[in-house]
Amino acid sequence: MALALMANLPFRHKWVVRLSLLIPWALPLAFAGLIFAWFFHSEYGVVNDVLRRLGMAPVIWFNSPAWAFTAICLTIVWKTSSFMALIILAGLQTIPRSLYEAADVDGAGRLRQFVEITLPLLKPAIVVALIFRTITSLQTFDIPYTMTGGGPGTSTTTLAMYIHQNTVSFLDLGYGSALAVVMFVISMCVTVVYLRMIRAKG
Repeated sequence: MALALMANLPFRHKWVVRLSLLIPWALPLAFAGLIFAWFFHSEYGVVNDVLRRLGMAPVIWFNSPAWAFTAICLTIVWKTSSFMALIILAGLQTIPRSLYEAADVDGAGRLRQFVEITLPLLKPAIVVALIFRTITSLQTFDIPYTMTGGGPGTSTTTLAMYIHQNTVSFLDLGYGSALAVVMFVISMCVTVVYLRMIRAKG
């Protein structure tokens, strides 16, 4: 939301902000995973170098389930937040400026306009972003696979990685197909829940 609002500000060089939103989204998922695997490397990674310069102890990111999960989450947030911001930005641009002008005449402040105008009219765009992000999070494979391979142990193994392991590595096609159907059903259920929520509120 913050990125979308920043990209929607009426300043001269806003195309720079919009271009910066496209860069993370345009990078291939596996490439992003490899880049951040290097960032979080325990010996020569950028993150540990910054921690050392700040006088803090470096972290062995991929030896601990909690730290490995944190590193993957930060990478996924960086990679996917730009696409969510673009969806919300498209919603922001459909809101008529006349509504904000009328609110200014009535004496409504920026916060009041955001709560009373922006958020209600952004609801469809937010729901679309939630549906996209939830489904893609259920299908997450590339970034955890390239960063940790599912380790340490199986602590960062996602459902998509587990399906790949059973079908490709273990050649258990029946079990892998059943898991794929389960993933599809979960995705459909989540989508239906979101749509029912927005319809009920509407």
